[in-house]
Amino acid sequence: MCGIAGILHFDNSRQVAQDSLRAMCDSIIHRGPDSDGYYTEENVGLGHRRLSIIDLNTGDQPMFSQERDVSIVFNGEIYNYVELRSELKKKGCTFHTDSDTEVIINAY
Repeated sequence: MCGIAGILHFDNSRQVAQDSLRAMCDSIIHRGPDSDGYYTEENVGLGHRRLSIIDLNTGDQPMFSQERDVSIVFNGEIYNYVELRSELKKKGCTFHTDSDTEVIINAY
């Protein structure tokens, strides 16, 4: 099971400290020992500890939309992601990984 962490400062003038986000993810390393990923922008920070199960090579998170205007950290499993992916491809969506997380980004 993966682990996720996040920081949101409702005061937009406060920046997220990268070291605080890393410390949060370090405390849940047992949930995802395979890799880690981070995203910070101004008052928002997302962190992810990964336990590689699906798409072992390219499923790292946070994951971003093609336009890079949406990011996601996800801990779960989409059981019908192959079918959803097929439907989204018919609607013109493109995929760069085999991860079920990318299905969520494209469906958003």
